[in-house]
Amino acid sequence: MPVTLLGAAEIRALAADLDVTPTKKLGQNFVVDANTVRKIVHAARVTSADRVVEVGPGLGSLTLAILETGAPVTAVEIDHRLAERLPATAAAHGVPDGALTVVAQDALRVSELPGEPDVLVANLPYNVSVPVLLHFMEHFPSIQRGVVMVQAEVGERLAAPPGSKVYGAPSVKAAWYGPWRLAGTVSRQVFWPVPNVDSVLVGFERDTDPRGTEEERLRTFAIVDAAFQQRRKMLRQALSGVLGGSSASATEVLERAGVAPTARGEDLTIEDYVRIARA
Repeated sequence: MPVTLLGAAEIRALAADLDVTPTKKLGQNFVVDANTVRKIVHAARVTSADRVVEVGPGLGSLTLAILETGAPVTAVEIDHRLAERLPATAAAHGVPDGALTVVAQDALRVSELPGEPDVLVANLPYNVSVPVLLHFMEHFPSIQRGVVMVQAEVGERLAAPPGSKVYGAPSVKAAWYGPWRLAGTVSRQVFWPVPNVDSVLVGFERDTDPRGTEEERLRTFAIVDAAFQQRRKMLRQALSGVLGGSSASATEVLERAGVAPTARGEDLTIEDYVRIARA
């Protein structure tokens, strides 16, 4: 039998049955519109040949839309009540045995996933979306692409180019792994409860070749953090603490890397930051 999707009434009934009230603490806003979850899956170009990991499946509305494509799904869920119910919901909606694996863990702590997933699709909890994304990109190199729904402000930051007002440390750290783009907007009205912020879809592709070693990544990220902690200051001042302890030593390293010591953190690309780390 084909996989069927959850409707708004069924989602509310499931939540009542489990005594689940969406909480701000866990950043829970459940999507109650079938067209929206299909839109996310379509934006992620999921086919039956993919192996998908989903973070925060909740009651399963997006999970079922992914499974509808025939792709197997590994779902990571922190709330044990939701994690325990999800397989039964999937079975009741026509999902074949073995297509869904549920990992009942905190997404920020999970370090192993079955089946080497290659696509990430998620409606991410707003309060931890950037840390979760960076954690998954770092720990699961098998993930090649994905689409996530996040708070609009967060999505714009992830996809921002250098020089943009919202370009910051998350923009640069995400770019370490490959390009990110805005992939669509989502109405507040498709959520229960209705959030007081707008949402967007953000898509990414992992670069074919790693940008550098793990040691280089850690050094680059430390430099990025220092540059944006004092984003109004010139780099020779902002980076003095991580580049030798003085403005003069920072200037020397920056010049060696071919970066103007008078530039600011928001002017630099990921390539610039890597050159500084290597210099």
